[in-house]
Amino acid sequence: MHTPKLLLALLLLTPFAHAAGEKIAVIPKGTTHNHWKNVEAGAREAAKELGVEVIWKGPLKEDDRAQQIALVQQFVSSGVNAIVLAPLDETALRGPVRAAADRKIPVVIFDSALKGELGKDFISYVATNNRRGGELAGEELARLLDGKGKVVLLRYAEGSASTAEREAGFLDVIKKYPDIQVIVDNRYAGPTASTAQDVSMNLIDKIREADGIFCANESSTQGMLLALRQTGLVGKKTFVGFDASPYLLQALNKGDIQALVAQNPKRMGYEGVVTAVKALRGEKFETDVDTGCVLVTKANQNSPEIRAVLGK
Repeated sequence: MHTPKLLLALLLLTPFAHAAGEKIAVIPKGTTHNHWKNVEAGAREAAKELGVEVIWKGPLKEDDRAQQIALVQQFVSSGVNAIVLAPLDETALRGPVRAAADRKIPVVIFDSALKGELGKDFISYVATNNRRGGELAGEELARLLDGKGKVVLLRYAEGSASTAEREAGFLDVIKKYPDIQVIVDNRYAGPTASTAQDVSMNLIDKIREADGIFCANESSTQGMLLALRQTGLVGKKTFVGFDASPYLLQALNKGDIQALVAQNPKRMGYEGVVTAVKALRGEKFETDVDTGCVLVTKANQNSPEIRAVLGK
């Protein structure tokens, strides 16, 4: 009987069936946020370099699990050569991904984890170290608050592994500061900036009481920002967000947000497609690719390291 490590080694060395001009389906969590547009740019850049076709298709909103499941099933049925997937739900997508693997269609998971088995359900995981991203946010917020005060954590969505890891990393750091009290940590922003704004407005009494705020992704950060502006609290709370869309960077420059944890979504899309194509062509590939994250402030955003991540 083969051990799991031996099975993985055999998988990495065995080329999948392919022909010239492979078709790679890239399925994001959604298609409206700036984050996904940058992922798409990276995926298409890799496709152009490697001479493959990328089919980019995802749910419109980041809470449509049924649509994302249907897309995976559709691509499996249509016989694409490989799938690069950012699972909306770490559990709900496991069955469709396993069905792809059963059809010998390699799947690369990117952006957000899947509760599956590496080497059996999917071949590689390409993503930000999301726990580290949350830790960066916690460290910066604690520093800005001088280690004391009340904090609101606005979560993103249940079932989203990437943001759950950020939230856990953030809370792990904050626990090290006995004089910081987390007064909200059980509310979810939902899939859009609009839903996040509504949830934030419903929390406004707690937000007034708070000294610091952390939001775990682009839409929750933007929604919280809109609520702070609507209530005249903008600039009066120490606010650390996640992701670095042009809108959020503009807010950073105005002083409405004090820091952002930035991912490298373009690299995520690029490495996801590269990994899938290497697997198809029987080339060696990495099974775990950390695409990096950095803390962006008004002071450091023009440094070479930060500019590289922001694509400037």
